[in-house]
Amino acid sequence: MLRSFRGLSFLGFVACFGGLAFAIVYLQRTLGFEPCPMCIFQRVAMAAAGLAFLLGALHNPRGAGRWVYALLALLAAAIGAGIAGRHVWLQSLPADQVPACGPTLDYLLSFLPITEVVTMILKGDGNCAKIDAQWLGLSLPAWTLVAFIAFALYAVAIPILSRKTRSVLS
Repeated sequence: MLRSFRGLSFLGFVACFGGLAFAIVYLQRTLGFEPCPMCIFQRVAMAAAGLAFLLGALHNPRGAGRWVYALLALLAAAIGAGIAGRHVWLQSLPADQVPACGPTLDYLLSFLPITEVVTMILKGDGNCAKIDAQWLGLSLPAWTLVAFIAFALYAVAIPILSRKTRSVLS
């Protein structure tokens, strides 16, 4: 099953779900790390990639249809990687170049149109430059960037791997 398109896609969904569960249940609820606005956007991108994997697993298309789901997952992972990359860049800035802290995401959403909120969040602020935790020398956004790159590569690999498996089994 793990060599089929359905199985490989479901595995991608499980990995995305696991990443979200780790962020929400362990980091936020257990350790008490409150996500900054960029972290929230990364979670949305992770959920979108997971949804693309899940829909691919449920639909289990043939031929070129597999590439549709792969490209959707790739797009979500690429957007997530862009946000995570920007987050890592903000964290690498010297203290005197870090943007000032801004209002919370809830506050912005209550007073501004969504397009302005997205633009402000992607610019980042001092909340996003703070490094709360590291593991093996990488910050949480850096690990998220690594995960998004892995998901992007995996999304492209699924149709290729499932095609090779099908031709071997046929």
